[in-house]
Amino acid sequence: MANLFKRMNRKEDPSVYEQKDSNLVRSLTTKDFLALGVGTIVSTAIFTLPGIVAANNAGPAVTISFLLAAIVAGLVALSYAEMASAMPFAGSAYSWINVVFGEFWGWVAGWALLAEYFIAVSFVAAGLSANFRGLIAPLGINFPTYLANPVSAKGGLVDICTVVVILIVMFLITRGDKQTSRVENVLVILKVAAVLVFIVVGATAIHFANYVPFIPAHHVNADGTNFGGFSGIYAGVSVIFLSYIGFDSIAANSAEAKNPQKTMPRGIIGSLVIAVTLFVAVSLVLVGMFKYTNYAGNAEPVGWALRQAGHPIVASVVQIIAVVGMFTALIGMMMAGSRLLYSFGRDGMLPKFLGKINKKSHLPLNAIITMTVISVVIGAFLTFTFLSQLISAGTLIAFMFVSIGIYPLRKREGKDINMPGFKEPFFPVMPALGFIASLAVFWGLDNDAKIYALVWFIIGMVIYFVYGMHHNTRNQQAEVKSNDNE
Repeated sequence: MANLFKRMNRKEDPSVYEQKDSNLVRSLTTKDFLALGVGTIVSTAIFTLPGIVAANNAGPAVTISFLLAAIVAGLVALSYAEMASAMPFAGSAYSWINVVFGEFWGWVAGWALLAEYFIAVSFVAAGLSANFRGLIAPLGINFPTYLANPVSAKGGLVDICTVVVILIVMFLITRGDKQTSRVENVLVILKVAAVLVFIVVGATAIHFANYVPFIPAHHVNADGTNFGGFSGIYAGVSVIFLSYIGFDSIAANSAEAKNPQKTMPRGIIGSLVIAVTLFVAVSLVLVGMFKYTNYAGNAEPVGWALRQAGHPIVASVVQIIAVVGMFTALIGMMMAGSRLLYSFGRDGMLPKFLGKINKKSHLPLNAIITMTVISVVIGAFLTFTFLSQLISAGTLIAFMFVSIGIYPLRKREGKDINMPGFKEPFFPVMPALGFIASLAVFWGLDNDAKIYALVWFIIGMVIYFVYGMHHNTRNQQAEVKSNDNE
């Protein structure tokens, strides 16, 4: 038992990760990471969640939900910035926690993030599919129900648009990081422009009566969730939090950053500031245009609101750009998720073929293909609403680990870990606040999300104890040395 405990808490030497990741090309700049972060955060969520959360949880106070979620994300982002600056390794929280807490805890954090990326890719692709179908519907083009909806929806078989979209993104990211970042940068500019157009045009159709009451009276929905009052705002925070997971996608690619001590903090914090501003503005305009009840069950509220306000051409332009721009989020999520899979394979925690770098492209192609296949299966067969409930759980678990990980990190900075170019301010208070805030949001998730997170955690524990612990490259090397000494 003592040996088992020792294995589980064995910390990775940071120099080992530096050596293992040396085959990845450091080509990404601050501009690339800002585009990656904004492109990932300002994704399907900004065109869908303001309406959904307003209708289901918070009413016009959805804006407060976005602000509270942003505050929590901001606290964690400061910890992420210091971690990424000190340890620019592939795999973000998985690799960092391996170094500061040990193998088992790194696996828990990484396994939680893996669920996030599998589901997030599928969620964004499903949202893109919904917006695309809403865009072409006025032209009289409609997919048959069995090709428009997943098998878990009535009359559905497979969401074919979701499948095609994920395959296109896989093709893009296998072209190389530099080419992918060029596409990402252009699409992000277009998407932000589309958001600004909606804000400006939508603001002309605001009716201030729609803001009254700004915080509706509390009641319990038929499905047991809360609406109105602080409970509704709190429930909205838990749903909305998935919007802010994009800065982890920046950190996951830190092994490919130029001058990571500076580029990582700038990319993480800068992208979050831009995204929060846009989220708050969109939510304010959207609930001001029409009463929040109109957005119930609507997966493309931005386009719908513009059409109903008498701006069909603007709605079409915004939705066209939004649909194309959603590829930026998919690119970011697929890149980050595949780097996490690569990290697991690199360390032997999952089959080692996932940790192979293609000699020609210098990319983890096996991890990218695996990420694609699993995301296609999830996105093609599970509904958009169901997916939105599941993403935040894994994210929040990883965020809690990173927040408290700052404490052991500080003791090692400048010793066996590089001195970071950015340090979280107001230490030791801020990391604790990040942990407590993340825990509070996790506690507010609905019961289904918690149950599925528990099931995913149990699966992860089985894989760790049956496979990962025995195939971990560090443990194998330790056993060889032990045998040599006997």
